[in-house]
Amino acid sequence: MMIGQLARAAGVNVETVRFYERKGLMPRPPRRPSGYREYPGDAARRIRFIQRGKELGFSLREIAELLRLRVDPGRSCAEVKAQAEAKLADIDTKLRELRHMKGALEKLAAECRGRGPTSQCPLLDALEAVERKRK
Repeated sequence: MMIGQLARAAGVNVETVRFYERKGLMPRPPRRPSGYREYPGDAARRIRFIQRGKELGFSLREIAELLRLRVDPGRSCAEVKAQAEAKLADIDTKLRELRHMKGALEKLAAECRGRGPTSQCPLLDALEAVERKRK
C-alpha cells in the first residue's frame, strides 16, 4: 500500500508515518519502479502498536525497545514486564511531582485576592522569590 493508504489505515497522517521512519520505528519500504514507496500489509499494525505505546506513556525510545522485544524469539515476556514496571514507577514519580505542584499552586492561588496591581500580586512575588533563591 502507498503512504496515504497506510496513514488512513493506521489512523494517522502521512507526516506521522514519515516521522516514525526517520526515528527508526518503521522500516523504510522498498520503492516501486515508479519511485513510490510500497508498504507491507502489517505496517498499519506496527503504527497502531506505536500509537498505543505512546498512549501508555512510553517514549519513542522505549517503544523501539518493545518492538525489538516483539520480534526477537530469544527474549522473554519478563523483559516486557520489566519495561512496564519501570514505566509505572516513572508515572508514580510524575504523579507525586504533579500533586506537589498542584498543592503549591493551590496555596498561592488562595493567597491571591485577584484584585490590585500586578506589582502586589502574591503569585508573581512568590515566583520572583524562587528566582532570587536560585541566584
